Amino acid sequence: MNIDGLINNIMESYEQHGGINRSGAENFPNRQNVVSVVQDLQSLIFPGFKYEENIETGNLRYVTGLHVNRIISILTREIQKALLFTVAEKNATVQDIQNSHCYKLAEKVVFALIQEIPEIRRKIQLDVKAAYLGDPAAHSPEEVILSYPGLEAIVVHRLAHFLFINGVPVIPRIMSEHVHGKTGIDIHPGATIGESFCIDHGTGIVIGETTVIGNNVKIYQGVTLGALSVKKDLQNKKRHPTVEDDVTIYAGATILGGETVIGKGSTIGGNTWVTKSVPAGTVLTIK
Repeated sequence: MNIDGLINNIMESYEQHGGINRSGAENFPNRQNVVSVVQDLQSLIFPGFKYEENIETGNLRYVTGLHVNRIISILTREIQKALLFTVAEKNATVQDIQNSHCYKLAEKVVFALIQEIPEIRRKIQLDVKAAYLGDPAAHSPEEVILSYPGLEAIVVHRLAHFLFINGVPVIPRIMSEHVHGKTGIDIHPGATIGESFCIDHGTGIVIGETTVIGNNVKIYQGVTLGALSVKKDLQNKKRHPTVEDDVTIYAGATILGGETVIGKGSTIGGNTWVTKSVPAGTVLTIK
């Protein structure tokens, strides 16, 4: 078979099985564009740390402006595509799509995100401090920023969570799965996480969509904050646990269920299996 024949076979596959993300407005966002936005956002959070940039006192405003303008340009378009896709999925007419004001909604969310960056940076600085003070192996906050996968996962989560709670479909999940692939830490963008959150080591951590985590919580590798059931009809229910302030959860612990509450100041030992609430101040271990 010649090359034309091979191409024809692939074209027939497109027709039969779909799976094509065309450039039209009714199709999904582009993953590579979303990842590039994540990189720009990370550069706003920690200028000069994650990617090579010529940052000096005299040009910091210029570099910041480049990132902000690129985020606005790319992310607005990708959010618009995501919003339009959700409209088109409902068998909307062309007029419905034209009247959906998706571009204006996308632009509004992106500007809100940029406005929120100083507050997100404040929270992330507390996360950095928590990791530095909580890990004897950390020699400086800068080392945490440069090399700790747990912090990178938290940074992207705080950005993705803002978009998630502001009604942006698809894109927050692309962001979370991008950093999941890099770090091995899987945090659904819907999870609510308080201040001074520390992930130590991190590989294999899973935090589900409806998880609520308080302040000053520390989690080690292999922890699952998951659901007791994964039935589709529970989609809009609280399926994942609540972890109150000042809790430490050691490696390999599994905590399941939307009604499960880990009380303030508790310590959950490694490899434990928890499906019921524990009161404040509990030390739970396998004997």
